[in-house]
Order: sequence, then C-alpha cells, then structure tokens
Amino acid sequence: MIYVLAGYPLLLRWLAPRRARPVQRQPIEPTVSLIIAVYNGERFLETKLQSVLALEYPADKLEIIVASDGSTDRTDEIAGRFADRGVILLRLPRGGKPAAVNAAIGQARGEILVMTDVRQPLEPASVARLVENFADPTVGVASGELLIRAGSSQQEADIGLYWRFETWMRETLSSIDSMFGATGPFYALRRGLAVPVPVDALLDDVYLPLAAYFRGYRLIVDSRARAYDIPTSLDTEFRRKIRTLAGNYQILRAYPALLGPGNRMWVHFMSYKFGRLLLPWLLLIFAAASWGLPAPWRGVALAGQAAFYALALADPWIFRPRLLKRLSSSAHTFVLMMAATLGGLSVFFIPPRMLWKVTSAGPLPDEASRTAH
Repeated sequence: MIYVLAGYPLLLRWLAPRRARPVQRQPIEPTVSLIIAVYNGERFLETKLQSVLALEYPADKLEIIVASDGSTDRTDEIAGRFADRGVILLRLPRGGKPAAVNAAIGQARGEILVMTDVRQPLEPASVARLVENFADPTVGVASGELLIRAGSSQQEADIGLYWRFETWMRETLSSIDSMFGATGPFYALRRGLAVPVPVDALLDDVYLPLAAYFRGYRLIVDSRARAYDIPTSLDTEFRRKIRTLAGNYQILRAYPALLGPGNRMWVHFMSYKFGRLLLPWLLLIFAAASWGLPAPWRGVALAGQAAFYALALADPWIFRPRLLKRLSSSAHTFVLMMAATLGGLSVFFIPPRMLWKVTSAGPLPDEASRTAH
C-alpha cells in the first residue's frame, strides 16, 4: 500500500530527470479533423463551438464534426446554427459514445484527429500546440492538459487536488516514454493509427491510444495545450470513477499484453494502474491482518483504521475547524474512490452501457457570475 500510494510516485519523481525523452516539437500544419461526440449537450455546445472557431489554426485545414449521439434536446439545433461557419453535424441514432466516435472517424478527412468533449472550451492556441508534437515521428497520441476551475466546496477542492496529482503522474510518465491512455476531453492522434472502438467500451480514450502504443508509438501530454473544465460533485466523480475502473477491467481483457513482457513500461503499469486496482483489496487484507498483531500493536493498528474510517463517514456533518474539515473531506474522498474501485467489478455482471451516467457539473463561469449579481 505504501509503495502504490507514496513509494512509486517518489520513484517516478527520481526517474524522470534521469530517463527523460524530450519530444521533438516543430510548428507544422497538417489537416485536422476535430470531433465532438455529444449526447444532450445543449448547455455547453455553443460555448464549445465558439472556442473551437476561435482556434489559432488555418481554417482551410480544420474540419469540425459534431457527432450527435441521438440527442433529444437542442444539441442538433445549436450545431446547425454553425453550419455556415463550417461545422458539420452528424446526426446519429442513440448508440453510445464509442459508436458516435467510430462514425465520426469514418467521416473525418484530416491527417490528425482531435477528440474533444462538449463541456471543456479550448484555449485559442491549444490545437496548434497539440499538433506540434506530431513533428516527432515517435509520437502517436498527444493529450492536452485539463485545468479544473476552482470549486466552491471542500469536496470539489479535493477532487481538483486529486486531478492535479493525476496530471503530474501522466506528465511524468509522458516525459519518460508514454502514458497509458489519453486525457479524454482533449487529445489528438494520427489518423492512420485509429482503430474501431468496441461499441460497449467504457474508455474509448484508452482503447484508441493503446492501439498506437502497442504499435511502438508514444502517448504523451503537452501542458501547453489547455482545455478548461468546471468542478463536478463527489457523487458525480464517484460514478465516473466506477465507470473508469470498470473500463480498466475491459482494457485488460482487450490488451492482455499490458500484464506481460510485451509492455515496454510493464513496471510502471503494474505500479500505477494495476496497483490501484489492488489497493482496496490490500486495505481489506491490512484490516484483517491487524487482528493477528501482538498487543499493543493490534490495538494501535485497529484504532488507527477505525478513526480514519469514522472520520471519513462523519465528513458530511463536520464543518469546523477548517483543518479537521480538510482532513475529513480528504478521508471521505479516498474511501469513496476505493469503494468505486470495488464497484468497477460490476462490469462483469451488468451491461457496460448501464455504467454511463449523465455528468452533473457545477455552474459555468457566466452562470455563476449571473447568480452572484
């Protein structure tokens, strides 16, 4: 447990400057197809498209495709309003995100595919910076950096802290060789490396990049290419985490070579991804094994664990002092993430489509401003 939670991140920090493989970036302008797969995204789509149309990239080399996955709100209407500015609306029957992604890739003509979600607006220079990475022939997939705006609650702040740690891990792995997937809301890949995504896949942003990884390409992240997101509640993050962990089990079934010598970053995968799947089981074993310790260590170990879990459970009713609230909220977040890891096993018992839930996000910046005034 100590290795997965602390030892490996410290090892990664030590390795990074000693094993660094800089990406050979150069300004290039290949044709780009930007794909937005969306279901009922009327709240976000107009802002998203405005940010896309403001990109600092040659308009004659940028194709914009909105793949509407059977949307029943005003998504199609909003996308249609941008038709005269080059936005292509691809109306599809409801089939799930992987089906929408596959359909859009089939229509795309660009040398580089940029995959992005509807909720996250892009910085003007983001796509140009992302594309620069493909001047390096070893790069197959390049992810942007997702910046989460400040939340209004401690739990939202904890989720933001967790995401910053995840971002650091991904950037460090990228500097050594590769991540094990992509930043789903904003990444790019070479068109020639795209493969069909299984229609029941929960992590298309891992399935597609790993196909490139096992062909010898690097999956890197470029922190200069930025997209912005708004905070989500812990409940939403819990459901998303269940889907993510369930998707990891699918990925292991689709790419069993991850667990063997065919994975050139086997040690990192086992320490990072596989180790996290083991964490809740290690916690349960640790709790059971504590009963076998001699006195007084048995009491110390059991009391410490009981205090930690009690603090996590009491978090909704703790407001002051601020330090105690910060500790309880962090404990609550950690315990829910461990529960979500166990919940990911549900993919073996229910149809994967049932694990997709509509994201409940906080207010957009302009919405928050109107509320404040």
